[in-house]
Amino acid sequence: MMMRLIGGLAATVWLSAFAHAKDFKQQCLQFDPEAVVPHSQLTRLEYLTDGADAEFPDNDPSCLSYKQKVERNLCRVGLKIQTSARSEISFELWLPEQWTGKRLLSTGNGGVDGCIKYNDLAYGSAHGFATLGTNNGHNGKSIRAMLNNDEVVIDYSYRALHTGTSAGKLLTKAFYGSQSAYSYYVGCSLGGRMAIQAADMYPEDYDGIIAGAPAVDFNLLQGERAMFYNITGGKGSPNYVETHTWKGLIHNEVLRQCDGLDGVTDGIIEIPSRCHFDPGALLCPGGCADRPQSECLNGAQVEQLRQIYADYLWPNGTLLFPRMNPGNEIGATANLLAGNPFNYSVLDQEYYRYAVTNDPSWDMSLFSFDTIRAGDDANPGNLRTYPASLARFQSRGGKAIVYHGGQDNQITSFKSELFYERLARNHGGGGGGDLDSWYRFFRISGMLHCSGGPGAWVLGQGGDGAGATPGGFDPDTNVLAAAVAWVEDGRAPETAMGTKYVNDTVSLGVDFQRRHCRYPKAQTDVMEMSRLDRLCTAGEIGMASLGIGWETSQFASSLVKKKHQYDQQVKSSVRSQAPLVRTTDYMDWVDLY
Repeated sequence: MMMRLIGGLAATVWLSAFAHAKDFKQQCLQFDPEAVVPHSQLTRLEYLTDGADAEFPDNDPSCLSYKQKVERNLCRVGLKIQTSARSEISFELWLPEQWTGKRLLSTGNGGVDGCIKYNDLAYGSAHGFATLGTNNGHNGKSIRAMLNNDEVVIDYSYRALHTGTSAGKLLTKAFYGSQSAYSYYVGCSLGGRMAIQAADMYPEDYDGIIAGAPAVDFNLLQGERAMFYNITGGKGSPNYVETHTWKGLIHNEVLRQCDGLDGVTDGIIEIPSRCHFDPGALLCPGGCADRPQSECLNGAQVEQLRQIYADYLWPNGTLLFPRMNPGNEIGATANLLAGNPFNYSVLDQEYYRYAVTNDPSWDMSLFSFDTIRAGDDANPGNLRTYPASLARFQSRGGKAIVYHGGQDNQITSFKSELFYERLARNHGGGGGGDLDSWYRFFRISGMLHCSGGPGAWVLGQGGDGAGATPGGFDPDTNVLAAAVAWVEDGRAPETAMGTKYVNDTVSLGVDFQRRHCRYPKAQTDVMEMSRLDRLCTAGEIGMASLGIGWETSQFASSLVKKKHQYDQQVKSSVRSQAPLVRTTDYMDWVDLY
């Protein structure tokens, strides 16, 4: 409270001097952010024009970011803000000259890194948002700063984002002369977790959140990731499955078994929950003495795959974490299936060394179920992030759009399904009816972790290629615009339109688009229909909640064909001006859903 009073008084004093500024550049260079945000130190204040590069010469090298092209005239503000006697955050706020809709956008981070996502700052400011980000309380992609310092862990968990958002609201009010009308958030992976944590702990911070592949149940997630190395072993170990085998033989067999379950073979597993891959099909007949891995696997390797594609269970048989996404094999060879400890769970054993045990000597040889339990019991910095309810966020009118790639190679999308069901049980019952009035979850078929993959994965979920949606800032193709339309106009998204560019290159044009269904609905397809004609039907979980049998899903395939016939009938009727005969079973289905 004192911070807000002090900041408000200082802002009033600054505004008196600011009234004499003649233009936006002068307004920027005369701005005094330190007078607005308590316990802050100015690190950057510059005016940048559209097309100029924002440079970061002091950025930690591990962040691999040294400059970012801006797409609007803007004022760039950088601060260090003290969060405790032992911790501080690096903070940036980009203030566009054209402040559209008086909107503020906060951005998240990824992995365990302390790297501001400057591409997201450029993306938000390009669309007229005053856009902010922080380093999450430490610099770079190491978390050694957490050793024996709980304050840094707390910053990483939730305080850095909340502090940054609070500072952003003070600064935008001081700079523009009026407070922001709406506050939004966008982030994926760790950033998705940050969105859920913020909605739980600080429901007033945001009117709308976009959470991609949220790393919820964070402590158990770290244990699940560490599990893969214990199963695969290191490179050169007995029965080690080579990278080329995962990318070729195994991936191809997964697609052979599961790609066509939606009615079309297109290299995309549309509904991963219906895919139950049987690795026994890859067993070498009659022994493997003279057969290369590119052709088949031995018994021990097949058993290894059975473990990898199964749910991860505690010793007592209860669920620890759901299974890996089938179809993610090509991307997963870079981390989960690389034959190394996962690159931020246990590479250098950082999570368990510096966040859980505070023991720099801890190493992977000590990993066990007890390690996972200890991490979850410790719950450092309240990182778990697995609320059973977000009632306060709902009651204040907040809106949440959550998405997750169906071939995610780092965080299984099945956890997002379980989280949706968990919330649904506490917000109107298992059917999710009441939940969907403010929280909607979309499975993005063919998307890897946050971006990339064979599917239509460009949603407008962030900077660079992910933000290059056809039609610009359109709620039908851009998830950030969809959040704005839901919050400000009450138009809830029924689907999430994804775009796939040729070779993932915007300049080569659109390859295809797809309307991804709102969970628990799922797409049903037939070969002769375009990707945009697919019908969202009740998924298996949703059908159980609605009391609709599995045969309904089977019936859907025939209904999709009837839809195609119905569309042709409509066209024929228009041409001939003949009466249109209602296709009863198809139209009844549409009326129902």
